[in-house]
Amino acid sequence: MGMSQYLQVFLDESGEHLQRLNELLLELEKEPGNKDLLNEIFRIAHTLKGMSATMGFDSMAELTHQMEDVLDKLRNDELEPSPDIVDILFECLDTLEAMVDEIGDTGKCSVDASSIIAKLRRFAGIGEPAQAAPSSAPPSEAPSEAKREEEKPAEAAAPSEEISVSFNEYDKEVLKEAYHKGFKAYKIKVVLDEGCLLKAARAYIVFHELGEMGEIIKSIPPSEDIEEEKFENDFLVVFISKEAPEKIKSSIEKISEIRDVIVSPVEPEELGLEELKEAPPQEPKKEAVAVPSKPVSPAAAPAAAAATPAIDKEKLLKHRIKGMRTIRVDIDRLDDLMNLVGELVINKTRLVQIGSVYKLTELDETLAQIGRITTELQAVVMKLRMVPVEHVFNRFPRMVRDLAREEGKEIEFIIEGKETELDRTVIDEIGDPLVHLLRNAIDHGIEPPDEREKLGKPRKGLLKLSAHHEGNYVVIEVQDDGKGIDLEKVKKKAIERGIVTPEEVERMTENEILMLITLPGFSTSDKVTEVSGRGVGMDVVKSKVEALNGILEIETEKGKGTKVIIKLPLTLAIIQALLTKVGEEIYAIPLANIDETLSITPQDVKLVRNQEVILLRGSVLPLVRLHDVLDVPPAPSRDGDEEEYAVVVARVGEKRAGLVVDTLIGQQEIVIKSLGKLLRGIKGISGATILGDGKVALILDVVPLVS
Repeated sequence: MGMSQYLQVFLDESGEHLQRLNELLLELEKEPGNKDLLNEIFRIAHTLKGMSATMGFDSMAELTHQMEDVLDKLRNDELEPSPDIVDILFECLDTLEAMVDEIGDTGKCSVDASSIIAKLRRFAGIGEPAQAAPSSAPPSEAPSEAKREEEKPAEAAAPSEEISVSFNEYDKEVLKEAYHKGFKAYKIKVVLDEGCLLKAARAYIVFHELGEMGEIIKSIPPSEDIEEEKFENDFLVVFISKEAPEKIKSSIEKISEIRDVIVSPVEPEELGLEELKEAPPQEPKKEAVAVPSKPVSPAAAPAAAAATPAIDKEKLLKHRIKGMRTIRVDIDRLDDLMNLVGELVINKTRLVQIGSVYKLTELDETLAQIGRITTELQAVVMKLRMVPVEHVFNRFPRMVRDLAREEGKEIEFIIEGKETELDRTVIDEIGDPLVHLLRNAIDHGIEPPDEREKLGKPRKGLLKLSAHHEGNYVVIEVQDDGKGIDLEKVKKKAIERGIVTPEEVERMTENEILMLITLPGFSTSDKVTEVSGRGVGMDVVKSKVEALNGILEIETEKGKGTKVIIKLPLTLAIIQALLTKVGEEIYAIPLANIDETLSITPQDVKLVRNQEVILLRGSVLPLVRLHDVLDVPPAPSRDGDEEEYAVVVARVGEKRAGLVVDTLIGQQEIVIKSLGKLLRGIKGISGATILGDGKVALILDVVPLVS
């Protein structure tokens, strides 16, 4: 049976299981005696074993099988959950992640797990790997007897009428409704090969195949027991379908390690419903029964339920065979959908402009309706793209734990606001900056335990990663209670490297001095370590945050700790912008970067150290003439001695500047388009958009203009 069609499902589910395994192991390290944690870790290893064996990834199945042996001994108190065992389990996790990554890249698993398997076997007291099958195989001393016991049910069940299943009232109601809707009911007995090692995995494939053709009503033994392999070499399934019994049987027989399949119809007499035998089935309605197209796992197969005769029969059947309400969607499809919505927004603006230019009042109502629908559709697509920051945050506890051990530090790592949602594009990009910030906090910020004790601090340092919404931004903070940033040391290093002069340093604010550490190659560390000290960390953070149209802020107090604040826009695809005119060109300025707009006269402009400024409510505001920065010639109609200038007051963090433009056109929703590789990196330009009249307008990057 070809399993390539299920590879993506396998990769997605494996990733979820491994992420959960990572969290559980971190908890187990804090609570070694917690049996609930051990049981859940065991269940994950068991599930991964079944999934990998089903897909044919034998080395992954063998590794998880050996993990089961160790975990079983831990659950039964035959082993103590020592730090060494937890380290081995973490090593298993790393190996499994490497295997899943390779499978995702190549479709194959060639990662060598022999050394870690040998360690597991030593902990489990098994010794060197033997040639025999794993411990789940039947004992070798009684194969013939087991074989005889397994053969008996198959021989007894050969005549189909001898498959005996008892039905409760609930089952009878469901089957009666199915019969009325034109479905056929079958009793199916599946007998596995005598040497089948992963019975649950084979049962999963059987349930999947049946799920493609109809719906499983009940299983004997119940699905929970099948999933945990609490059955002999055969199991029964009651199944409804419109397929012929021959097709059902041949479909199951194609699965490997299946010895026999017996398919027998459920007769109305067996349900005590003899009156149905003469009644012809009704023509089924199209909407009456939904046959699921998604794989049905044993865990999802319904077990026998108590009698509920008072429930409406139609609702009962629909509830019984209802499919999953969630689906997995490839991210590329969401990107395509977002692009199409962007085009729709552009053309909506175009329609509105055409209606106003040609005075087509008949279009007003339709355009208003299209505008409302487009806005709602855009909101829905934006929500689809929103992903909890948990997807990024969840990978950090393990990294912090490993780094703290390497550095010989004790750290309490707290995560808050994991449910905060952010656009998927931003989520993809924010991981690396957070890695640098956390590594800096561990290496530079938090002191060793003995040093903290001398300072009157707790031995265990506090490292906090949090996220929350603030207006149209998501604010992510990395905070530690370490030694803080030594501003004098930063000044000294900056002067030594010729970045600033002593006179300039004296005039700089505390925030400006702190931001010096974000310059390329700048580091206050006296030595280079594997973790940090090369002066690339904060530079990467700043450039990445600015590339995302975000804001970076640093707060510190010597001896108390440091907080790094990152403010990121909720989305990067469709934004509100202010359209302005400079010469004959139209430029869009993101509304998120604008404080206000104002008009000034030439008399308001002063010259301070060769920099044009104005006085705005008691503070000095530097002016940036976009004509000069963008090298745009003035419009022929504009007089150089114009009485008033339009100024857009833009802000990036604590810095502000007044952008001098010719005309303010108005606020508009715009779709950000990339400039492509050739035009990437132009100072002051972050992208482009298409206006309602079809013309292209450039989007200004406020960061370099204000800085």
